[in-house]
Amino acid sequence: MEFELWWLLGIPVLFGLGWLAARVDMRAVVSESRTLPRGYYKGLNFLLNDQQDKAVDAFIEIVRLDPESADMHFALGNLFRRRGETERAIRVHQNLLARPDLPQDQKDHAKYELGMDYLKAGLLDRAEETFNALINGSYSVQARRALLEIFQREKEWPRAIEAAIGLQESGAGSRQKQIAQFYCELAQDALVHLHPDQALELLDKSLQADRVNVRATMLTGDAQLAQGDVEAALLTWRRVEQISVPHVALVAQRLMDGYRKVGRPQEGLNLLKSYLEQASSIDLIEVVYKAVLELDGVDAAKQLVSNELRRTPTLLGLDKLLEARLVDAPPNLVTELSMVKNLVHGYTQKLARYQCSHCGFKSRQFYWQCPGCSRWETYPPRRTEELNVMN
Repeated sequence: MEFELWWLLGIPVLFGLGWLAARVDMRAVVSESRTLPRGYYKGLNFLLNDQQDKAVDAFIEIVRLDPESADMHFALGNLFRRRGETERAIRVHQNLLARPDLPQDQKDHAKYELGMDYLKAGLLDRAEETFNALINGSYSVQARRALLEIFQREKEWPRAIEAAIGLQESGAGSRQKQIAQFYCELAQDALVHLHPDQALELLDKSLQADRVNVRATMLTGDAQLAQGDVEAALLTWRRVEQISVPHVALVAQRLMDGYRKVGRPQEGLNLLKSYLEQASSIDLIEVVYKAVLELDGVDAAKQLVSNELRRTPTLLGLDKLLEARLVDAPPNLVTELSMVKNLVHGYTQKLARYQCSHCGFKSRQFYWQCPGCSRWETYPPRRTEELNVMN
């Protein structure tokens, strides 16, 4: 009983000690908050309300009253950069770096922010020099990531490959897909300058980095065609189906042209029809429709488009059906059909676009690298209306 009584007496004591500790902590918090300038809270409030101009004014006042506050300099510099006032952001971060008493960690931070200012301002040489000075320090990963962005902007693909490998080795995650795309860029340039042998060597490296890279497979077929080996090119292009069925639309015209070159157009058409059954798309229909019209006649072409429209009802498909109907339309219906076709076609031009799955950037052309967000392989190989119907 005596033991239990002591426990009962101890409970209020423990409660009191806890209350006292909380009071001490709260006093410390209140004391620290009182040391912060009132402008800090004003600036923070403006930021929360998305009033950047007023936030900048508040932070400028803090820096004027307390020029030793490095944190306020960082906040102010970042605000300037976000507003596009890169010259002012550069001056803020340069002033920080000029302070002899700045600790090394804050000096590295200031260098990194200065490099980002240069990058935002388009001063790529200065940005590269600044980030190169940081690749062996605490900002190594951030600096390497920024350097990779610079080399991509400048289309310096060999340096981009080196930067991606360095970033990967620093533990920042796999960059194999990017590396494969960089080799594809070099290979494409080699093909433009009529060097298919060099292109094939580069594409082999691309596929070593990413075995299921559709673009590298397509370009390998292009290089084989440039060497005069059409049969090898056809076999390579057909491998796209094994990697990604939806992407066969991108290689369909190559296949049809290749089978014409070797004198087997019907074999090519039958192959594309089988692809159409697996993954219907307006781009694939376009190639198959023209081939059917050439090899099997107008009625077969109209039937093909009509069947596909029933299977996947889209305005893009209707536009193609109207085009097919106009081929042999009676003279008394040509005017009306043409009017309807023009109306539908004008509207479908807004729908016949590819759309980046990351940033939403729309384009009439298919891109391997999005022009909007610079991400790789973010464009699905189908038009936006088709994707909406599928969803």
